[in-house]
Amino acid sequence: MLEYASYALVLFSLGMYVVLDGYDLGVGMLGLVAGPERRRQYGEVVATAWDANESWLILVGVVLWAGLPGAYAVVLPGAYLPLIVMLVSIILRGLGLEMQSAAGRYRRGWALLFGGASLATTVCQGLVLGAVLTGPHQRGGAFRGGAFDWFSPYGVLCALGLVVVYLLAGAAWLQDKTEGWSRPGVRRTGRSLLLATVVMALVLGLSLPGADPQQFSLGQPVRAGLFWLAVGVAAVAGAVAWHGFGRRPDWRPFAAVATMTASGLLGLAVLSLPVVVPPGLTVHQAASPHSSQLFLVLGVGLCMPFVLAYNIYAWRSFRGKYSEPAEIPIPPLPTRSRSLPAAPTSTGLLRTSVRRVLLCVLGILATALSQDVFGGVCDLIGPIGVTVLGCTALAAWIVGDRRDGRAGHFDAATGAETAS
Repeated sequence: MLEYASYALVLFSLGMYVVLDGYDLGVGMLGLVAGPERRRQYGEVVATAWDANESWLILVGVVLWAGLPGAYAVVLPGAYLPLIVMLVSIILRGLGLEMQSAAGRYRRGWALLFGGASLATTVCQGLVLGAVLTGPHQRGGAFRGGAFDWFSPYGVLCALGLVVVYLLAGAAWLQDKTEGWSRPGVRRTGRSLLLATVVMALVLGLSLPGADPQQFSLGQPVRAGLFWLAVGVAAVAGAVAWHGFGRRPDWRPFAAVATMTASGLLGLAVLSLPVVVPPGLTVHQAASPHSSQLFLVLGVGLCMPFVLAYNIYAWRSFRGKYSEPAEIPIPPLPTRSRSLPAAPTSTGLLRTSVRRVLLCVLGILATALSQDVFGGVCDLIGPIGVTVLGCTALAAWIVGDRRDGRAGHFDAATGAETAS
């Protein structure tokens, strides 16, 4: 059953990525048709949490590689080119966003780089989705197709559909975070994108049985009930988004669009389960050994709360409408000499260095022993011991650094004293 836990982690991480990074990709694409002032504003809105949003994509890759290596071994070589272009585009959009933010004022080149890379990332993700749904050519659990098998008419439709979905999410997010659009403009843009999303969902859904080699069946009552429940939730969320565009409260359209997206992903998973890669690679066939599953579920399960906490902290810190930062004048340099913190003594530095070396050795020891634990040997230490050992090392590191920080060991004695 652990393989289904790994599959659930993949779906959860993928859903979080699509919902969260989808809106900032959509905002970047909307910036391509906006004016200079709006492009700069859109970049500042996205800059608050884009890196946290993309962390979910890393979790998708890690869980797929460690928990479902059979699926990873088929999907990765089957979509090498769009995946590589997607990664390069993600790097470029981060570069454009950070350079635009650091410039202090609007730079057309960096803003267009952010928007163009956002479009390229979305298109590549749609092509990868189409390649997975149409079933990579495989035999004996290995990819046997060509370098361009990922390109298909259905893959192009998936790319177009994903662009529309991300644009819809971006428009909903901008209604919640900015005051730049008039109410009629928000309503017109949001509803137009919502209609386009519904049309693309119908086209993709009706074309899926002919494009996907897997035989879908809704004959099972539980499967049929869950699938139509997901469809019903998506329809209700779409109606809420339609009514919410251009009206207060401004957060309602984005919540509805996020619900639509999550429902669509769950409906697709329910329709295809237990197959993860068509036409017949199941969760059980693609799963790694039990020991690897246990290590993955525990490891990612422990990391997941920290990732969620970071996202929640970012949302809470930057809640509310975006406003232009106020220009604060730089205070003049002091004319009197100020006492600098005491330089760290050799004894303090030696104590800190020795402690950190010991903590590193402790961490390496915990890693080495955990191989025996999750490999089923458990000769020296058990899972609880590994957890206690790691938490003790982390707590000792944090407490020691806080004490050294209060003592001034991290303060660099730079600069020269100025005389009055």
